[in-house]
Amino acid sequence: MTRGQLIRNILRVGFLCIVASFVLAPMIATVLGGFKTNAEIRTSAFALPESWNWEFYGSIVSDPMFWRYLGNSLIMSVAAVIITLIVGAAAAYVFAQIRFFGSRMLFSYLLLGLMFPFATAILPLFIKVRDIGLLDTYWAVILPQAAFSLSLAILLFRTFFEQLPKELFEAAYIDGCGYVRFFWRFTLPLSTPILATVGVFVFVQSWNNFLLPLVVLNSREVFTWPLGMMQFRGEFVTEWNRTLAFVTLTIVPAIVFFLAAQKYIVAGLTGGAVKG
Repeated sequence: MTRGQLIRNILRVGFLCIVASFVLAPMIATVLGGFKTNAEIRTSAFALPESWNWEFYGSIVSDPMFWRYLGNSLIMSVAAVIITLIVGAAAAYVFAQIRFFGSRMLFSYLLLGLMFPFATAILPLFIKVRDIGLLDTYWAVILPQAAFSLSLAILLFRTFFEQLPKELFEAAYIDGCGYVRFFWRFTLPLSTPILATVGVFVFVQSWNNFLLPLVVLNSREVFTWPLGMMQFRGEFVTEWNRTLAFVTLTIVPAIVFFLAAQKYIVAGLTGGAVKG
Protein backbone atom coordinates (compact mmCIF):
# COMPACT_ATOMS: atom_id res chain seq x y z
CA MET A 1 0.00 0.00 0.00
CA THR A 2 1.43 3.34 -1.02
CA ARG A 3 1.55 6.37 1.24
CA GLY A 4 -1.17 8.10 -0.80
CA GLN A 5 -3.51 5.12 -0.43
CA LEU A 6 -2.82 5.00 3.30
CA ILE A 7 -3.70 8.67 3.70
CA ARG A 8 -6.90 8.23 1.68
CA ASN A 9 -7.92 5.25 3.81
CA ILE A 10 -7.26 7.19 7.01
CA LEU A 11 -9.30 10.14 5.74
CA ARG A 12 -12.08 7.80 4.66
CA VAL A 13 -12.23 6.07 8.04
CA GLY A 14 -12.11 9.41 9.83
CA PHE A 15 -14.98 10.77 7.74
CA LEU A 16 -17.07 7.63 8.37
CA CYS A 17 -16.41 7.90 12.12
CA ILE A 18 -17.61 11.51 12.10
CA VAL A 19 -20.77 10.54 10.22
CA ALA A 20 -21.37 7.59 12.57
CA SER A 21 -20.99 9.87 15.61
CA PHE A 22 -23.97 11.95 14.44
CA VAL A 23 -26.07 8.78 14.59
CA LEU A 24 -24.60 7.06 17.64
CA ALA A 25 -24.27 10.10 19.93
CA PRO A 26 -28.05 10.80 20.15
CA MET A 27 -28.75 7.08 20.61
CA ILE A 28 -26.23 6.82 23.44
CA ALA A 29 -27.65 9.95 25.06
CA THR A 30 -31.15 8.47 24.79
CA VAL A 31 -30.17 5.19 26.43
CA LEU A 32 -28.24 6.90 29.24
CA GLY A 33 -31.02 9.44 29.75
CA GLY A 34 -33.31 6.67 30.96
CA PHE A 35 -31.04 6.18 33.98
CA LYS A 36 -30.73 9.86 34.94
CA THR A 37 -32.76 12.46 36.75
CA ASN A 38 -34.18 15.39 34.79
CA ALA A 39 -31.53 17.66 36.30
CA GLU A 40 -28.72 15.38 35.09
CA ILE A 41 -30.19 15.27 31.59
CA ARG A 42 -30.22 19.06 31.37
CA THR A 43 -26.68 19.52 32.70
CA SER A 44 -24.83 16.50 31.28
CA ALA A 45 -26.80 14.77 28.57
CA PHE A 46 -23.88 12.72 27.20
CA ALA A 47 -22.15 11.89 30.49
CA LEU A 48 -22.60 8.70 32.46
CA PRO A 49 -25.26 8.92 35.20
CA GLU A 50 -24.08 9.52 38.75
CA SER A 51 -26.18 6.56 39.88
CA TRP A 52 -27.72 3.94 37.57
CA ASN A 53 -31.41 4.23 38.37
CA TRP A 54 -33.41 1.35 36.86
CA GLU A 55 -36.70 2.70 38.19
CA PHE A 56 -37.76 4.39 34.95
CA TYR A 57 -37.07 1.40 32.72
CA GLY A 58 -38.71 -0.92 35.25
CA SER A 59 -41.89 1.16 35.55
CA ILE A 60 -42.32 1.24 31.77
CA VAL A 61 -41.73 -2.49 31.28
CA SER A 62 -44.20 -3.31 34.06
CA ASP A 63 -46.88 -1.05 32.58
CA PRO A 64 -49.43 -3.10 30.55
CA MET A 65 -50.17 -0.09 28.33
CA PHE A 66 -46.56 -0.06 27.14
CA TRP A 67 -46.98 -3.54 25.71
CA ARG A 68 -50.34 -2.49 24.29
CA TYR A 69 -48.73 0.42 22.42
CA LEU A 70 -45.93 -1.83 21.24
CA GLY A 71 -48.38 -4.47 20.04
CA ASN A 72 -50.46 -1.90 18.16
CA SER A 73 -47.37 -0.54 16.42
CA LEU A 74 -46.23 -4.06 15.54
CA ILE A 75 -49.61 -5.04 14.07
CA MET A 76 -49.86 -1.86 11.98
CA SER A 77 -46.26 -2.00 10.77
CA VAL A 78 -46.33 -5.68 9.82
CA ALA A 79 -49.68 -5.27 8.06
CA ALA A 80 -48.36 -2.26 6.12
CA VAL A 81 -45.29 -4.28 5.11
CA ILE A 82 -47.35 -7.24 3.89
CA ILE A 83 -49.74 -5.08 1.85
CA THR A 84 -46.89 -3.04 0.36
CA LEU A 85 -44.89 -6.12 -0.59
CA ILE A 86 -47.81 -7.90 -2.25
CA VAL A 87 -49.28 -4.91 -4.10
CA GLY A 88 -45.93 -3.29 -4.91
CA ALA A 89 -44.34 -6.52 -6.18
CA ALA A 90 -47.38 -7.38 -8.31
CA ALA A 91 -47.54 -3.90 -9.86
CA ALA A 92 -43.80 -3.79 -10.51
CA TYR A 93 -43.93 -7.28 -12.05
CA VAL A 94 -46.49 -6.03 -14.58
CA PHE A 95 -44.35 -3.00 -15.48
CA ALA A 96 -41.23 -5.18 -15.80
CA GLN A 97 -42.68 -8.10 -17.79
CA ILE A 98 -45.63 -6.73 -19.78
CA ARG A 99 -45.55 -3.92 -22.32
CA PHE A 100 -48.91 -2.21 -22.79
CA PHE A 101 -50.15 1.15 -24.03
CA GLY A 102 -49.50 3.89 -21.46
CA SER A 103 -47.26 1.77 -19.21
CA ARG A 104 -44.48 4.36 -19.09
CA MET A 105 -46.90 7.18 -18.38
CA LEU A 106 -48.62 5.17 -15.65
CA PHE A 107 -45.28 4.22 -14.10
CA SER A 108 -44.14 7.85 -14.11
CA TYR A 109 -47.45 8.86 -12.53
CA LEU A 110 -46.92 6.36 -9.70
CA LEU A 111 -43.42 7.70 -9.11
CA LEU A 112 -44.88 11.16 -8.46
CA GLY A 113 -45.65 9.82 -4.99
CA LEU A 114 -41.94 10.12 -4.19
CA MET A 115 -42.20 13.89 -4.63
CA PHE A 116 -45.46 14.26 -2.70
CA PRO A 117 -44.93 15.36 0.95
CA PHE A 118 -46.94 13.26 3.37
CA ALA A 119 -47.84 16.22 5.59
CA THR A 120 -49.60 18.08 2.77
CA ALA A 121 -52.05 15.18 2.35
CA ILE A 122 -52.95 14.84 6.00
CA LEU A 123 -56.14 16.95 5.87
CA PRO A 124 -57.77 15.32 2.79
CA LEU A 125 -56.55 11.96 4.11
CA PHE A 126 -58.30 12.56 7.43
CA ILE A 127 -61.53 13.53 5.66
CA LYS A 128 -61.42 10.43 3.47
CA VAL A 129 -60.69 8.11 6.40
CA ARG A 130 -63.53 9.71 8.36
CA ASP A 131 -65.99 9.40 5.46
CA ILE A 132 -65.39 5.67 5.02
CA GLY A 133 -65.67 5.06 8.76
CA LEU A 134 -62.12 3.94 9.56
CA LEU A 135 -61.28 6.53 12.21
CA ASP A 136 -59.82 5.09 15.42
CA THR A 137 -59.07 1.71 13.83
CA TYR A 138 -55.90 -0.06 12.75
CA TRP A 139 -56.85 0.32 9.09
CA ALA A 140 -56.81 4.11 9.40
CA VAL A 141 -53.03 3.85 9.76
CA ILE A 142 -52.27 0.68 7.79
CA LEU A 143 -53.87 1.59 4.46
CA PRO A 144 -52.48 5.17 4.11
CA GLN A 145 -49.05 4.00 5.26
CA ALA A 146 -49.01 1.24 2.66
CA ALA A 147 -50.28 3.62 -0.04
CA PHE A 148 -47.52 6.16 0.59
CA SER A 149 -44.89 3.39 0.55
CA LEU A 150 -45.91 1.99 -2.85
CA SER A 151 -44.03 4.49 -5.01
CA LEU A 152 -40.60 3.56 -3.66
CA ALA A 153 -41.53 -0.12 -3.48
CA ILE A 154 -42.61 -0.26 -7.14
CA LEU A 155 -39.46 1.58 -8.25
CA LEU A 156 -37.14 -0.83 -6.40
CA PHE A 157 -39.10 -3.94 -7.39
CA ARG A 158 -39.27 -3.01 -11.07
CA THR A 159 -35.52 -2.34 -11.25
CA PHE A 160 -34.81 -5.72 -9.65
CA PHE A 161 -37.34 -7.70 -11.73
CA GLU A 162 -35.96 -6.33 -14.99
CA GLN A 163 -32.61 -7.98 -14.22
CA LEU A 164 -34.06 -11.47 -13.85
CA PRO A 165 -33.09 -13.75 -16.79
CA LYS A 166 -35.62 -13.56 -19.62
CA GLU A 167 -34.74 -17.13 -20.58
CA LEU A 168 -36.22 -18.35 -17.29
CA PHE A 169 -39.68 -17.01 -18.16
CA GLU A 170 -39.44 -18.25 -21.75
CA ALA A 171 -38.65 -21.77 -20.55
CA ALA A 172 -41.49 -21.66 -18.01
CA TYR A 173 -43.89 -20.30 -20.64
CA ILE A 174 -43.09 -23.18 -23.01
CA ASP A 175 -43.96 -25.58 -20.17
CA GLY A 176 -47.36 -23.90 -19.81
CA CYS A 177 -46.57 -21.49 -16.97
CA GLY A 178 -48.46 -18.20 -17.22
CA TYR A 179 -47.58 -14.77 -15.84
CA VAL A 180 -49.40 -15.19 -12.51
CA ARG A 181 -47.98 -18.62 -11.77
CA PHE A 182 -44.49 -17.51 -12.79
CA PHE A 183 -44.80 -14.55 -10.42
CA TRP A 184 -45.63 -16.70 -7.39
CA ARG A 185 -43.50 -19.74 -8.20
CA PHE A 186 -40.32 -18.14 -9.57
CA THR A 187 -40.17 -14.33 -9.32
CA LEU A 188 -40.91 -13.93 -5.61
CA PRO A 189 -38.63 -16.79 -4.42
CA LEU A 190 -35.77 -15.25 -6.43
CA SER A 191 -36.46 -11.77 -5.03
CA THR A 192 -35.66 -12.31 -1.35
CA PRO A 193 -33.07 -9.48 -1.20
CA ILE A 194 -35.37 -6.80 -2.60
CA LEU A 195 -38.33 -8.08 -0.55
CA ALA A 196 -36.25 -7.72 2.61
CA THR A 197 -35.00 -4.28 1.56
CA VAL A 198 -38.45 -2.87 0.88
CA GLY A 199 -39.81 -4.58 3.99
CA VAL A 200 -37.23 -2.90 6.22
CA PHE A 201 -37.87 0.54 4.72
CA VAL A 202 -41.64 0.24 5.12
CA PHE A 203 -41.45 -1.27 8.61
CA VAL A 204 -39.14 1.41 10.00
CA GLN A 205 -41.15 4.21 8.38
CA SER A 206 -44.43 2.85 9.72
CA TRP A 207 -42.95 2.07 13.15
CA ASN A 208 -41.75 5.65 13.62
CA ASN A 209 -44.79 7.37 12.08
CA PHE A 210 -46.21 9.98 14.44
CA LEU A 211 -48.31 12.42 12.42
CA LEU A 212 -50.74 9.94 10.85
CA PRO A 213 -51.67 8.09 14.10
CA LEU A 214 -51.94 11.45 15.87
CA VAL A 215 -54.60 12.60 13.40
CA VAL A 216 -56.66 9.42 12.88
CA LEU A 217 -56.47 7.74 16.31
CA ASN A 218 -58.33 8.97 19.41
CA SER A 219 -58.61 5.96 21.72
CA ARG A 220 -55.67 4.95 23.90
CA GLU A 221 -56.52 1.32 23.14
CA VAL A 222 -55.25 1.72 19.55
CA PHE A 223 -52.42 4.20 20.21
CA THR A 224 -49.03 3.43 18.70
CA TRP A 225 -45.83 3.87 20.67
CA PRO A 226 -45.09 7.45 19.43
CA LEU A 227 -48.48 8.51 20.80
CA GLY A 228 -47.96 6.54 24.00
CA MET A 229 -44.73 8.45 24.55
CA MET A 230 -46.73 11.67 24.90
CA GLN A 231 -48.21 10.52 28.21
CA PHE A 232 -45.00 11.68 29.93
CA ARG A 233 -45.42 15.22 28.64
CA GLY A 234 -47.54 17.38 30.95
CA GLU A 235 -48.71 20.96 30.69
CA PHE A 236 -45.89 22.31 32.86
CA VAL A 237 -43.43 19.42 33.33
CA THR A 238 -41.97 16.85 30.94
CA GLU A 239 -40.54 13.63 32.39
CA TRP A 240 -37.57 13.42 30.06
CA ASN A 241 -36.04 10.42 31.84
CA ARG A 242 -39.17 8.32 31.40
CA THR A 243 -39.59 9.58 27.85
CA LEU A 244 -36.03 8.58 26.91
CA ALA A 245 -36.40 5.20 28.60
CA PHE A 246 -39.65 4.68 26.68
CA VAL A 247 -37.99 5.61 23.38
CA THR A 248 -35.03 3.30 24.06
CA LEU A 249 -37.28 0.31 24.68
CA THR A 250 -39.44 0.97 21.63
CA ILE A 251 -36.63 1.34 19.09
CA VAL A 252 -35.29 -2.12 19.95
CA PRO A 253 -37.78 -4.00 17.68
CA ALA A 254 -36.92 -1.75 14.73
CA ILE A 255 -33.19 -2.31 15.28
CA VAL A 256 -33.67 -6.08 15.57
CA PHE A 257 -35.77 -6.11 12.38
CA PHE A 258 -33.09 -4.13 10.57
CA LEU A 259 -30.22 -6.34 11.75
CA ALA A 260 -32.12 -9.51 10.81
CA ALA A 261 -32.51 -8.30 7.22
CA GLN A 262 -29.22 -6.41 6.97
CA LYS A 263 -27.46 -8.98 4.80
CA TYR A 264 -30.19 -8.72 2.18
CA ILE A 265 -30.36 -4.92 2.00
CA VAL A 266 -27.15 -4.27 0.06
CA ALA A 267 -27.92 -7.14 -2.32
CA GLY A 268 -31.42 -5.78 -2.85
CA LEU A 269 -30.31 -2.23 -3.55
CA THR A 270 -27.48 -3.24 -5.88
CA GLY A 271 -29.29 -6.15 -7.54
CA GLY A 272 -30.47 -3.98 -10.41
CA ALA A 273 -27.49 -1.66 -10.55
CA VAL A 274 -25.50 -3.69 -13.05
CA LYS A 275 -27.14 -5.14 -16.13
CA GLY A 276 -26.33 -8.66 -17.17
